[in-house]
Amino acid sequence: MYKPKWVDEDITFLVKAILSLENEEEVVRFLEDICTITEIKELSQRLKVAKMLFEGKSYEEIEKETGTSSATISRVKKFLLYGADGYKIVLERLSKG
Repeated sequence: MYKPKWVDEDITFLVKAILSLENEEEVVRFLEDICTITEIKELSQRLKVAKMLFEGKSYEEIEKETGTSSATISRVKKFLLYGADGYKIVLERLSKG
């Protein structure tokens, strides 16, 4: 099982909490309680940037559509290419379904 050094008991509890959710409504409710609306929007924007990079979109296209800075796009690309493959797992699954 993949477990980086930064994952502690509290992070594990958070992961288990997320996995316990059964549908979109429950996830939205949980996100609303645990994050600010700004934090949720930032997470969704990063995922959108990852999706667009995954689809081969250019930085210019992504900046224009999302308003995201090139620094953020670059950071997301770094994780998409060299991270723990979390983006890839999610994006591949969502593209199939």
